[in-house]
Amino acid sequence: MTSSPTSVSEPIIAGVVTSLVGFTSSFVVVVAGLRAVGATPVQAASGLLALTVMFALGTILLSLRTRRPVTLAWSTPGAALLASTGASYDAGWSAAVGAFLVVGLLILATGLVPALGELIGRIPTPIAQAMLAGVLLTLCLAPMTSLAAQPWSTIPILAVWLIAMRWLTRWALPLALVTAFVVIGVHLALDGYDGWAGQSWWPQLAWTTPTFDAGALVGLAIPLYIVTMASQNVPGVAVLKSFGYETPWRPAMFVTGAGTVIGAPFGGHAVNLAALSAALAAGPEAGADRSRRWVAGVATGSTSLLLAVLSGALVTITAIAPDGLLEAVAGLALLATFVAALMGAFEQIEFRIPAALTFVTAAAGVTFGGIGGAFWALVIGLVSHEILRRRG
Repeated sequence: MTSSPTSVSEPIIAGVVTSLVGFTSSFVVVVAGLRAVGATPVQAASGLLALTVMFALGTILLSLRTRRPVTLAWSTPGAALLASTGASYDAGWSAAVGAFLVVGLLILATGLVPALGELIGRIPTPIAQAMLAGVLLTLCLAPMTSLAAQPWSTIPILAVWLIAMRWLTRWALPLALVTAFVVIGVHLALDGYDGWAGQSWWPQLAWTTPTFDAGALVGLAIPLYIVTMASQNVPGVAVLKSFGYETPWRPAMFVTGAGTVIGAPFGGHAVNLAALSAALAAGPEAGADRSRRWVAGVATGSTSLLLAVLSGALVTITAIAPDGLLEAVAGLALLATFVAALMGAFEQIEFRIPAALTFVTAAAGVTFGGIGGAFWALVIGLVSHEILRRRG
């Protein structure tokens, strides 16, 4: 029985859409996160390039080897964590790179040592979700902050996003990003820009020798690892399972951990299983024949390799954009994740007070002993839950 042209093209189209939507809807979050922990525009562009190449190659490898639509991505919640930590982070870029390297080693260890994965699984979901919601709060305020500071530049972005959410939900964020680029172009045409010299429009890798700082390891590496596992890898497994696919857990952890380790010296913070975007490649959009949907994974990875060429230009655009404008797009990109995290944090009555303490601690961005708020939010949430649980 021969396949029809439609059945052959469906998984390819689904893979292309998966890559385009995933990349364009969150790259601004990644750039903001890397810049917040000390990366220069060149180093941020290198990080974006390294991440894209690593998860693209990993997606192609896993999809071909397992014949399942296993898609990888960068850690968007992890990038949001970096962005929220930036205000209190002073260890320097090389220490951040050292933290990224440790995250990769921890992900590798998770695949090799089942007990480590079980330990992460013992962190109550509401506490982890509350930490993520607190981390995301400041970033999700960016659209309104930008609206107050530069209304005529922000209104078109918000309007396009809102209208697209009504009729073209999947493309709402890419369309908002295109609108932001148009606004930036108009701004430059009217006001001019004298900082073109030294800006690189081409993809390039910039090596940074990692250093290891105790504050960065505790305040960045541990929260980044937990957020990546709890908000990306675990949901990624659930998404694939909802479409009838078992995730090859150990191979996936090995590939994502190795990808993070290789990409870390070039600025990549974390590679992981795709979560929400994974549904595009694993779902009905990829064709009725479930045994052929792995082609969507290969198409996703192949398209991402092409998008990697844009890394230098995209970071240059973020560098010359009016302050706060692309952060507004990042806030819109994280809004759905914020809502889901907030609902997960306060869904169970017995966790509401510990989750609330976790949330406000992460949102406040408190720093003690050079360690950022995300770590202390987890500590306060777990301790308060244990005390209240014993009292109950």
